[in-house]
Amino acid sequence: MKTPEELKYSKTHEWVRFISETEAEVGLSDFAQDALGDLVFVNLPEPDAEAVKGETICDVESVKAVSDVYAPVSGTVTEVNEELLDAPEKINSDPYGAWLFRLTDVSDTDDLMDAEAYKAHCEAEAH
Repeated sequence: MKTPEELKYSKTHEWVRFISETEAEVGLSDFAQDALGDLVFVNLPEPDAEAVKGETICDVESVKAVSDVYAPVSGTVTEVNEELLDAPEKINSDPYGAWLFRLTDVSDTDDLMDAEAYKAHCEAEAH
C-alpha cells in the first residue's frame, strides 16, 4: 500500500493535498481503492458545493457496491476532476494522481493524520 508522506489522511480513507494554506485537493487513498475494487462510476460534487467535514460529499461505485466519499475537511468545492467521469478506473491505477475535487476556504483540519498515523490506522482496521 502506497502512503505518500506529503499528504494528510482521514479515518474514512480520503487523502488531502494542500495546495496552499486554504486550498486543497481531495482523493481516495490506495487502501480505499483496494478495498472497493474496480471502480466503474464516480458521482462528483457540484462546483460551489459546501463540503462539511465528516459528511458525504460524493460517491463512487465499484463492481461490488456504491460507497460514500466523506469530506475530510470543510470548504467550498472549486473544481471537480471531470476526467474521472469517463475514466473512474484512474482512481484504481493512480489513487494519488486521480484527485476527486478541489476545495478553497479549507478548515476543520485538526483530525487529519500524517502518513505514519494513517498506516497504523489501516493496519488496525485490517485486523
